[in-house]
Amino acid sequence: MLSVTTDTVEGKQITKHIGIVTGEAILGANIFRDFFAGIRDIVGGRSAAYEKELRSAREIALNEMHEAAASMGANAVVGVDIDYENISMGQAGGMLMVSVSGTAVIVR
Repeated sequence: MLSVTTDTVEGKQITKHIGIVTGEAILGANIFRDFFAGIRDIVGGRSAAYEKELRSAREIALNEMHEAAASMGANAVVGVDIDYENISMGQAGGMLMVSVSGTAVIVR
């Protein structure tokens, strides 16, 4: 599935706009605890373990969006937007939500 952040696909013509598609993934509070407990992983201000979890969540959300687009008959998604939100759960910790959205289209 082709995904772009632009409204058009260079070299292709959009023949049909099908509709909005989305995907979401949520990382639980244990990720944050593991992140702070594993502070020794931080090299140069970065945590490889935390970055790996974020990449995984983003891929899950994108795959979910692609599956939704394919089920609608689309072969591409334009105007893709990726958002990261911190959801506070009080003393129970927090969660990180990765959400993606775009417009399912058919291109030729």
